[in-house]
Amino acid sequence: MRYMVFELPEAPGTFSERIEAMGALVRTSAVPWLQAVEHYRVADRAELMRRMNEVVRAGGEGLMLHLADAPYVTGRGDVLLKVKPWLDAEATVIGHVPGQGRYRGMLGALRVEMTDGRRFRIGTGFKDETRRAPPPIGALITYRYRELNKNGLPRFASYLRMREAF
Repeated sequence: MRYMVFELPEAPGTFSERIEAMGALVRTSAVPWLQAVEHYRVADRAELMRRMNEVVRAGGEGLMLHLADAPYVTGRGDVLLKVKPWLDAEATVIGHVPGQGRYRGMLGALRVEMTDGRRFRIGTGFKDETRRAPPPIGALITYRYRELNKNGLPRFASYLRMREAF
């Protein structure tokens, strides 16, 4: 069992200064199960992508990018960015699922078929205008997703756009 520390809430100083203070706090505590999350600086986009690919290959979701000179901010803000890889693919629309609640009278989800015949639903990523006038049955759409599940279906599939005919 470990307790991983990644930030010092309400501590003074920049993020870089808080990382140093956090490391010192963990080292001086002499608690074997208390550990500081390792932070890295990257020089450029290529190094960032190499690091993210390493993390994803090891089973991680992605990276959290923190502005080095930022003070501590509670909640969402511009100083912390989650970066995860996306994949994309195409599928054919085979049906429309009616919306419920806020989307009553509009599209709730698309039923789609992958090129290998597997079928699933996409229920997110739509603008309201797309929900009012969804891609027609037979249309080819592009969707994005994180990975395939054990059944070979896209995880966290999200509508991206309707493919234009060439």
